[in-house]
Amino acid sequence: MAKPSDPARRTIAENRRARYDYSIEDDLEAGIVLMGSEVKSLRTGKSNIADSYAAVEDGELWLVNASIAPYEPARTWGHEERRRRKLLVNRRELARLWSATRREGMTIVPLAMYFNDKGRVKLRLGIAKGKKLHDKRATEAARDWDRQKRRLLKEG
Repeated sequence: MAKPSDPARRTIAENRRARYDYSIEDDLEAGIVLMGSEVKSLRTGKSNIADSYAAVEDGELWLVNASIAPYEPARTWGHEERRRRKLLVNRRELARLWSATRREGMTIVPLAMYFNDKGRVKLRLGIAKGKKLHDKRATEAARDWDRQKRRLLKEG
């Protein structure tokens, strides 16, 4: 795995809200099938995966509701902004994702979209379970307490 400071590995979009709304059990990396105009638009950094999710349908994994802004110079043969995009994972991972969503009631949420060290677009997916309101409050309280502990240790 490349270092986060590697200039070839560049984050395109990040779903920061996912860690607040879901408890992430496991994560995996998936490839994504894109058109040329979508890749050009991603290189300019115009995308949003905050409202999106992944679903297993007909034995394939799809990214639903992810927004990649249209690339203006390619408006003649451009792409739809919120079209469904196929995700590439191996058969064993797909079976694991299917069983997690169907049997265990988990959700597949995109955590980050980035260019890997070869310049290919990858999507980090999290297998997650939704948090209830009291879980969110407990997480926030623990985070505040950790922050206060660090502050107290730094002062004392």
